[in-house]
Amino acid sequence: MSWNNPTWITFVLYILAMVLIGFIAYRATKNFNDYILGGRSLGSFVTALSAGASDMSGWLLMGLPGAIFVAGLSESWIAIGLIIGAWLNWLFVAGRLRVHTEHNHNALTLPDYFTHRFEDTSRLLRIFSALVILVFFTIYCASGVVAGARLFETTFGVPYHYAIWLGAAATILYVFVGGFLAVSWTDTVQASLMILALLITPLFVILALGDLGTAMDTIAAQDPSNFDMFRGLSFIAIISLMGWGLGYFGQPHILVRFMAASSVKAIPRARRIGMTWMILCLAGAVAVGFLGIAYFAGHPEQAGPVTENGERVFMELVKILFNPWVAGVILSGVLAAVMSTLSAQLLVSSSALTQDFYKSFLRKHASERELVWVGRGMVLLIALIAIGIASNPDSKVLGLVAYAWAGFGAAFGPVVLISVLWKRMTRNGALAGMIVGAVTVVVWKNFIGLGLYEIIPGFILASLTIWVVSLMGKEPAADIQRRFEVAEKEYQDAHI
Repeated sequence: MSWNNPTWITFVLYILAMVLIGFIAYRATKNFNDYILGGRSLGSFVTALSAGASDMSGWLLMGLPGAIFVAGLSESWIAIGLIIGAWLNWLFVAGRLRVHTEHNHNALTLPDYFTHRFEDTSRLLRIFSALVILVFFTIYCASGVVAGARLFETTFGVPYHYAIWLGAAATILYVFVGGFLAVSWTDTVQASLMILALLITPLFVILALGDLGTAMDTIAAQDPSNFDMFRGLSFIAIISLMGWGLGYFGQPHILVRFMAASSVKAIPRARRIGMTWMILCLAGAVAVGFLGIAYFAGHPEQAGPVTENGERVFMELVKILFNPWVAGVILSGVLAAVMSTLSAQLLVSSSALTQDFYKSFLRKHASERELVWVGRGMVLLIALIAIGIASNPDSKVLGLVAYAWAGFGAAFGPVVLISVLWKRMTRNGALAGMIVGAVTVVVWKNFIGLGLYEIIPGFILASLTIWVVSLMGKEPAADIQRRFEVAEKEYQDAHI
């Protein structure tokens, strides 16, 4: 690796810029509310792009283009499912969750919200939900570290055991220092970089091939089934791919962005911005993979790396088609995708440990300053555990991301969705639904399968459990129902 390589220099400048944003956010962080939720001050633009960037990890620039490159348009069903799920999440959950968390003791985390929404004096909801967050997000964080390490390893030839620190160090630093504001502000920059990378690269591939018609003809000549949306897919396979969209209702690192919006009135505009960003990014990722088929069919001498690993199609096209300085900026989009998701996961995990264990069980009267520093300590602890898990170069952690997405989607998704729509929902219904959702995912994944993505039976059974158990028990207390009605009225008034 040459230290004066333009791409390397661009990467370093990008990382330094993210760290600088972290230190600027440090000056705006006055208390624990600021550190965990940015003082509920995010405008529509930052809310939208932060939610999008924290959602879309390196999968957007590596996994999806690679899948399209290898198997054609049939792999785009997952993108369709994600778009539908994200839109429904913005429509039904985002605004309501922003209002309900504020009316329920200004809840700062999901376990906090569950506890106060149902007046759970046993604190079982807090304990179980916080444990789910810690277990699945440690896996998630480790996968982010692995993805970052692979990026530095393949782009610059950095040995893996050094690359895991390069990929994680900057993210850890700006989350440690700046907290939620740093994560949200850097997410906004990173989301802008990601969409730039995904829109400009397909255009340059088309220019390199001559025109779009030539590209399509080349792809058809390679294999006409590349255009077939149903190629090799059964009905269950399509449903499973689209089922990824159900996960949005339960992802803590996305839901916390809604909670942090400046007001419920900021949500509709944020939804329009966020969905536009998401659709363009996913379309760009599909286009990169699809047009990559044409480019490497016409340039077989350059196809070695992508033949070995299809997930490199985006990075290889960028390195071939762009000036090294421009390539550095565009490839920083991959780093942006990794860093934005990893930072969001670190902060949510830190929040669970600090708010839901340390403050709730150990130091109820801890000062704001103490909680901020404990939160920073938890960021460091979780990051080190994630790096430890990722330190094995043969780590299978990336394969567990789908498992973790399903776990959150089934355990939290129905509870969050129904809790903001139905005032008759009870504490026992929430707890039973959470447990059934999580257990179903584990049992289905390991013992049943049937080719169906485990989030689908998990989400359905958890929803039915919440409904049945809630109706079997006593109605929620009058105070709980009154808070729900006040929050719902505020939400409806804001959308008149």
